[in-house]
Amino acid sequence: MGNNYLISIIMNCHNSARYLDEAITSVYNQTYENWEIIFWDNNSTDNSSEIARSYKDERFKYYKADKTEPLYKARNLALEKSSGEYVAFLDCDDMWLEY
Repeated sequence: MGNNYLISIIMNCHNSARYLDEAITSVYNQTYENWEIIFWDNNSTDNSSEIARSYKDERFKYYKADKTEPLYKARNLALEKSSGEYVAFLDCDDMWLEY
C-alpha cells in the first residue's frame, strides 16, 4: 500500500474464546501496521472478554454490548466506532496469513 491509510478491522465476538487469540495475533503478524481493531464483544459469556482485554495496545479498542444482537446489527454498531479510511472484517474463528 503506497499510502499509510488507517484500516479499521471489525471483529465481532460472541463466545469465541477457542480461536480468539489466534485471530487477533494474525492481525499483529501483518507487515502493515496502521490499523485499529474494533473488537465488539456481543455479550459473550465465556472468557472471550479476558482474552481480548489482555491486548494492551492503543490500536485495540474493546467494546462490550449490553445485550446480544444479530450479527448485522453488531457489525453496524462496531462500524460506528471505526475511524479508518478502509474497513476489513475478521471473524473470531478465522485468521489472516502473514503478509
